[in-house]
Amino acid sequence: MRALFRAAPVALTLLTVMALPARAQGAKVAYVQTALLLDQAPGRAEAEAQFEKETVGYRDQIKRMSDSLDTMVAAYRKRQPSLTAATREAQEKELQTKQQEYQRRSAELEQKAQGRQNELVQPILDKVKAAIEEVRVEGGYAMIFNADQGSPIVAVDKSLNVTDRVLSKLKGTTASAPTAAPRPSSTAPAPSGVTRPTSNP
Repeated sequence: MRALFRAAPVALTLLTVMALPARAQGAKVAYVQTALLLDQAPGRAEAEAQFEKETVGYRDQIKRMSDSLDTMVAAYRKRQPSLTAATREAQEKELQTKQQEYQRRSAELEQKAQGRQNELVQPILDKVKAAIEEVRVEGGYAMIFNADQGSPIVAVDKSLNVTDRVLSKLKGTTASAPTAAPRPSSTAPAPSGVTRPTSNP
């Protein structure tokens, strides 16, 4: 169930996108693809299976309520031409009450599902953040950017991609460092597109 991790890249962006100090011109930077990290993060499949198992009852309950309401509306419309004004008014009020009850219960169940989603996702996010930070420190990077869709980064040197190294940290293996690009002179500009991104969803 992909929806479990729908908002997660935003949370990771808050970690990976750090303020660029004014003195950091030419600082060592890298980037990761957070969607790939989340897709392959250990524990993801188990968390999604658990979320699906726990929320199937919520969805069934909402469907039963929706079907019941639809049946009531259809029956009312069928009888409506033959009803007196007073009876129509009473039945319309009853339908309105049922509709409000359905909306209230749906919102309540959605809130419960959202809370459980956060509980299941947060430990995985914490591990991904820790792995990114570990790679950042080991590599001596001033910052690591999120280069997934929605990022303002439009072009970047692929040798700056440390996604595989972060995945290796997550999975407890050792990855070889990417081939380093030629070291730019002190006056060379930063790689194209490596700018401070905004935290877009």
